[in-house]
Amino acid sequence: MAETGILQELTGKLLDAARRAGADQADAVAVRGQAVSVDVRQGRLEQAERADGVEIGLRVLIGGRQACVSASDHSDRVISEIASRAVAMAREAPVDDTLGLAEPGDLATRIDSADLELVSEAPAPSPEELRDIALRAEAAAVAVEGISQIESASAGHSRREMWLQASNGFSAGYARSGQSISTVAIAGEGLGMERDWAGESRVFGADLPSPEEIGALAARRTVERLGARKPPTGTFPIFYDQRVSSSLIGHLLGATNGAAIARGASWLRNDLGEQVLPDSFTLREEPHLKRMSSSRYFDGEGLATSARTLVDAGSLTGWTLDLASARKLGMRSTANAMRGASAPPSPGVTNIALNAGEATPEELIRQMGRGLIVTSMLGASINATTGDYSRGAAGFWVENGEIAFAVNECTIAGNLREMLMRLTAANDLPEWRQMTVPGLLVEGMTVAGA
Repeated sequence: MAETGILQELTGKLLDAARRAGADQADAVAVRGQAVSVDVRQGRLEQAERADGVEIGLRVLIGGRQACVSASDHSDRVISEIASRAVAMAREAPVDDTLGLAEPGDLATRIDSADLELVSEAPAPSPEELRDIALRAEAAAVAVEGISQIESASAGHSRREMWLQASNGFSAGYARSGQSISTVAIAGEGLGMERDWAGESRVFGADLPSPEEIGALAARRTVERLGARKPPTGTFPIFYDQRVSSSLIGHLLGATNGAAIARGASWLRNDLGEQVLPDSFTLREEPHLKRMSSSRYFDGEGLATSARTLVDAGSLTGWTLDLASARKLGMRSTANAMRGASAPPSPGVTNIALNAGEATPEELIRQMGRGLIVTSMLGASINATTGDYSRGAAGFWVENGEIAFAVNECTIAGNLREMLMRLTAANDLPEWRQMTVPGLLVEGMTVAGA
């Protein structure tokens, strides 16, 4: 039997067991995952890992109560135990009248994902082939002058199959594949040591940059960081390089998540229809893009996905909703339910794109005059209710519109509502990203350095 057929059979058994145990409604997920990763160091194999397994999950609903149980054993005995345990747990759960499956008439009818090209049918690379890819990336990094060592060079391949079935009649699944290459390089010695990295992943290995490109990019980024020091303290413009600019839009998306809105735990909770970005910006979700790892025709509750505009000419047009959050807010689901085996559905986004600006990153950096380019961040203190923002950052200091020196050990701070209204976008939209966001210039943020 084909792998998805096995998963469909397992979800059917879970639903049958849930009915026998006394559930009013139920949905079940079965996931098969396979992954191989290889790390090399100093021209030799450092580590190789392989994971292969099936996980099953069951959600039951009884009179406005729900519970979820998952397991990695899918024997008939365990399936029966899962159902009994889930029903017992649900009967002790608090009542929430917004819980429930989709109405049968609302379910997606387009469920065959073949034309989205989510899985490569080419033979998976062998561990030996992955090792060769990693070695080529490492060699390219080592060849760059100034590199003292390679912390790691890695290559990996994965394949995942999923099936979702529910008592309302929905039954569908899909497969996804992925291949990745990454390199972490080190330059300098002792207290002057710096590191940086580069990595890419694609559904199809043929769409990846070459290992040599990945290794050389990691090395160049690392060498550019030599001599890093603290920047001055004050209020300056900050340019978020495209490596990190998506994090700003990620905070906006988090604040428009229906679960947060329903709890009142969002700094945008009162801003539906209000301006949240400059009027030159549009933010779109495109769940049907080909060869993108998060594309899908149906969401985690079986509803049909579609393209939508989240921010139109700077104005917030709607929330990101699953069924429960939509019912709490008196709205309709936007078909954004995400679902795993071990937890109930929750709202989430797929392929997000912010429109590009007209200026190049270099032109915006010259325009900023004196300020900070951020290329990496660590740690975060984000107040979800007020939007207050503080993060550790590293990058480059700019004087007279040109890079003066590399920066480390600084903190940047502001308020997300104000920051997002002072954005200027560069024209460097990246490719093959789940969040396609160009470099972003933010005027007037606090930098705490020397």
